[in-house]
Parts: sequence; structure tokens; C-alpha cells
Amino acid sequence: MDATPITPPVAGPVTIRRHSLATRLWHWVNAVAIFILIGSGLGISNAHPRLYWGRYGANFDAAWATLPRFPAWVTIPQNYNLAISRRWHLFFALVLAFGLLGYMIASLISRHFQRDLRLRAADLSPAHLAADVRAHLQFRFHDEAHPGAYNPLQKLSYAGVVFVALPLVILTGLAMSPGMDAAWPWLLDLFGGRQSARSIHFITMAAITAFVVVHLVLVILAGWRRELWSMISGRWRIEGTMADARAEVPTSTPAGAAAQEVGR
Repeated sequence: MDATPITPPVAGPVTIRRHSLATRLWHWVNAVAIFILIGSGLGISNAHPRLYWGRYGANFDAAWATLPRFPAWVTIPQNYNLAISRRWHLFFALVLAFGLLGYMIASLISRHFQRDLRLRAADLSPAHLAADVRAHLQFRFHDEAHPGAYNPLQKLSYAGVVFVALPLVILTGLAMSPGMDAAWPWLLDLFGGRQSARSIHFITMAAITAFVVVHLVLVILAGWRRELWSMISGRWRIEGTMADARAEVPTSTPAGAAAQEVGR
């Protein structure tokens, strides 16, 4: 999720360093952790598929939502076993939390957040956002004139996951732990009780699951072989030429101006 361009030739295929080692390691560790956390979380949900607000909730209390019983093929393990689901869930929750912490430290040191994911005023302008939506609907996911740049929708979605969804799902998970409540009683107050934390935890998990599904669909549409290889090797190959790319983008746009600078 970070990109440092290699100075390209004027013509011919261009290769950029698209992802740092820290980003690649975090991506694959996170992919495994999220997959197992979703499956084990659904197994835990099957034990009591009712969501409440406040501090208390049990079978005869009014629930704001009753979840479906999830089929065995999407749960971990693939049979009803609350104890095993909890063990898988708690272990990979630690993997998720410490992986996110390591990634944030590495990204702050490398200035990945400031350089690649910082939202500027132009990114949030209605015209810019509308143009980005149109480009996605036309299956144009990368600006070939400036391939290392992240478009506004990418910045918004990645920032939302890294800085909001993942910390929220971790904190609400901690708030459901009696041991953590004893050590950090402010967690329960922060979320309004253990049952509210459980509800927020499930809602956030659903949002992360939706992000994963959309992410995978976009990777496939953008060319899954090239995208997958870039997350393994860190490098991304552009088959066109920078000269052709600059000719296709107006220099009055931020991407066009950046393309002119890259080619110089």
C-alpha cells in the first residue's frame, strides 16, 4: 500500500517499487488473521446470535437484532464448538493487534502514511470524487501516468480500515474480556457496556468483511496476476510507456502534472 517510483525511461515498459517489505508482510499476515477471525467469530455468534445495547443482555432481554445461524462451511471449526472457536479467535486477535501496531510504526518511520495516504483538499472535492467513481465504473483503477499514486477512493477506504475499523474492532474485542475490563474499566464506559461493545464489534466486523469482498473483486478486475505479484515481489510493471501515459492525461489535473514531472 505504499509506492516509491523508480525513475522511468521515456519509452518502454516501466517498473515501480509499489509495496515495501513491511506492507507486504503485514498484508499477508493480516489476510490470514482476518480470514480466521471472521470464521471463528461466526462460530461464536452461533452460540448466541442476539445483539443488545447497554451493559446486559440474555435470552429473555429485548435484542435489537437476531443474527442468522451461519452454515458450518463458513465457521471455524466447521462444527459447533464454542471453546475451539474462542481459542482461534483470541489467538488471531493478538496477531491482528500486534501486526497492526508493527505496520503503523513501520509506516510512520517510512512516512508511508504522510506520503501516500494523506488526504488533501483536492482529493475530497466533489468533482475529483465523481471523476474517481466514473473511472472505477469504467474499470480504470490506476492512473498509468502516475501509477504510484493512490486515488481518493483508495485513500478513503484504506484510511478507514487502518485508522478506524481495525482499531475499533480490537478495542471492542478487548471490552468484551472480563480480564481487560478489570485492568481498563474505562473501556466499558467508552462503549456503554459489554453488550454495546459486542454489537459494535459485530457491525465493524461486517464492514471489514464487506471491504475484503470489494477489495478482492477490484483486484480481479484490475488484473489479479499483476496485482498479486506486486504484493509478493513489491514491484509493479506497467506495459505502456510514460510518454503515452502523459499524452492521455491533461496536465491541468494533479495526475497529469505529476506525469510530466516523472517523465522529466
